[in-house]
Amino acid sequence: MQPLSHIHRNIFPTPFFGLALVLLVSLASPTSSCTEQQKSSLLQLLAGLSREGGLTASWRSDMDCCSWEGITCSPNRTVTDVSLASRGLEGAISPFLGNLTGLLRLNLSGNSLSGGLPLELVSSSSIIVLDVSFNRLTGGLHELPSSTPARPLQVLNISSNLFTGRFPTMAWEVMKSLVVLNASTNSFTGQIPTTPCVSAPSFAVLELSFNQFSGNIPQGLINCTVMKLLSAGYNNLSGTLPKELFNVTSLEHLSLPNNRLEGPLNGIMKLTNLVILDLGGNELSGKIPDSIGELTRLKELHLDHNNMSGELPSGLSNCIDLTTIDLKRNYFSGKLTNVNFSNLSNLKKIDLLYNHFTGDIPESIYSCSKLTALRLSYNHFHGQLSEKIGDLKSLSFLSLVNNSLTNITRTLQILSDSRSLTTLFIGFNFLHETMPEGDNIDGFVNLQVLSINDCSLSGNIPDWLSKIPNLGMLLLHNNELTGPIPDWISSLNFIFYLDISNNSLTGEIPSALMEMPMLESEATAPMVFELPVYNKSPFIQYLMPGAFPKVLNLGINNLTGLIPEKIGQLKALISLNLSSNKLSGEIPRLISTLTNLQVLDLSSNHLTGTIPSALNNLHFLSKFNICNNDLEGAIPTVGQLSTFPSSSFDGNPKLCGPVVGNHCGLAEASPVSIVSAKQFGNLVIFFIAFGVFFGIGVLYDQMVLARYFC
Repeated sequence: MQPLSHIHRNIFPTPFFGLALVLLVSLASPTSSCTEQQKSSLLQLLAGLSREGGLTASWRSDMDCCSWEGITCSPNRTVTDVSLASRGLEGAISPFLGNLTGLLRLNLSGNSLSGGLPLELVSSSSIIVLDVSFNRLTGGLHELPSSTPARPLQVLNISSNLFTGRFPTMAWEVMKSLVVLNASTNSFTGQIPTTPCVSAPSFAVLELSFNQFSGNIPQGLINCTVMKLLSAGYNNLSGTLPKELFNVTSLEHLSLPNNRLEGPLNGIMKLTNLVILDLGGNELSGKIPDSIGELTRLKELHLDHNNMSGELPSGLSNCIDLTTIDLKRNYFSGKLTNVNFSNLSNLKKIDLLYNHFTGDIPESIYSCSKLTALRLSYNHFHGQLSEKIGDLKSLSFLSLVNNSLTNITRTLQILSDSRSLTTLFIGFNFLHETMPEGDNIDGFVNLQVLSINDCSLSGNIPDWLSKIPNLGMLLLHNNELTGPIPDWISSLNFIFYLDISNNSLTGEIPSALMEMPMLESEATAPMVFELPVYNKSPFIQYLMPGAFPKVLNLGINNLTGLIPEKIGQLKALISLNLSSNKLSGEIPRLISTLTNLQVLDLSSNHLTGTIPSALNNLHFLSKFNICNNDLEGAIPTVGQLSTFPSSSFDGNPKLCGPVVGNHCGLAEASPVSIVSAKQFGNLVIFFIAFGVFFGIGVLYDQMVLARYFC
């Protein structure tokens, strides 16, 4: 008997196995590679690019295009996906991509593509996701012929381009499967389109923010019966919120900030599925209705920068999922005790800046254990800070500026135990109290920003500040502090913004100030503010300390002696203000090495000597003031210093030059100040023009100077 294995080997002859293998391969892969038509369409895209992001290495005509980088094919070798996001591509989008009849998803986002969006892509019979966001595409969107059959497109993202014009009508009528339309950050005009609400029964997301849409919010939105997100902020929309909008009860995210919408919020209670409501930066008026408590899913409430008034409704206590309440810059009034913050255990941010709230800060706020940011500045709260604020273990940002708080010593003792606190603004409070000294304050281990300005505090710069290891910004300006600037100031290794101006500090500028590491290097603080910080203007906001310029402001004190030569070590300084002191001697030549300086103010001192010509090396200098000193010699008539008006030099009778109208003798004229008659005439014209511009700038500065950190 033959072995079984031998029988098996001889049942089927060898040629049979070869035939079977061929049949199996042919069944598994009907086509060995993509078709020439698909390859040609893709190569047309490559040919239209001026920068191809390295695609030519794999996009070779002798290779299967299904193996090309960024290309995905189905099992039968049909191109289904072209994904070339953020590849540094430049050039035009080829309309031949529309010939890829099996293409489902096309992603060309995050490049520098230009030209228009080919109609062949929008009208494709196969594409369901089209993303060309974050490019430089221009022109408008094309209309489709009325005979165009329904198209399968579900997601269209054309955001962050340079598109213009009105939205087409017919194009949306054939997009019967459309779910998401994102056209934000372009320059589209006209009214908000509502056609997709009728033609596409699954239409859920409409993102149109940062465009130029105008007119009222259309009533046709009532047909968007399954819409989840409507975002059209930063446009030119006007009128009231239509009652039809409040019938779109599926809405979860309603965002219409920074338009010109007006009127009350009546009807908002119908949107019971809302998670985010952002109507900030409009002209809304009236009260927050008590029925807002019916929005039990609400997490974020943004009604900032409006004209709303009245007391906060008790119904707000029922919005138990709230994480953010932003009501800044309105006219809300009354006590906060109407709201039971104990119910709002998920709250992380409360911003009530610039309102008219009164009374004590309610104790129930301190039960919001997840709170990271609390800003109650510029209201009418009074009294002492409760010790219960220590229960806010996650609190990172606290701003209580310009209320009527008292007892600064106890306030700082309470807050110093907070290990999470990084930002503290408490200026314009504690009027005429004494700055606490000695070991009364100990802690603030993570504090990076401290502002106790405009309190008229007496006393010295306290030693306990030297124990705040991470302090980066210290603002003690507009107080009544006396004594010298302490030498320990150099131990604050992270200080990059120091403003102790308008006090009564005495003594010389300590050499320790010339050894501040953060003023010597370009390094910046990595921290991000929990809330945007406003400085001087409500329109300028800072999201992180590192965005602030590096500043040393010792102005308006009683400092004496010379300006230290070592000031030239502070290479990173942007603004240096030593004005209105009693400083003497010459302007140190090494100031000219502070090449990042944009502001230099040495006015109203007792400085002597000439203006160092090397100051012309300060090419970024935009504000320069040495008036009211005892300087002498010629004012440079060329270079950076020649661009400043006479007000920068007034009050120095020994200075001469065209800008002050005091002719220099031959002995006084420096080489840099000798100019031809023609140059002189041109300079006079320039100074007149610049003087007008500078005057406007100074006026603006005076207008905003009263605004402080908050």
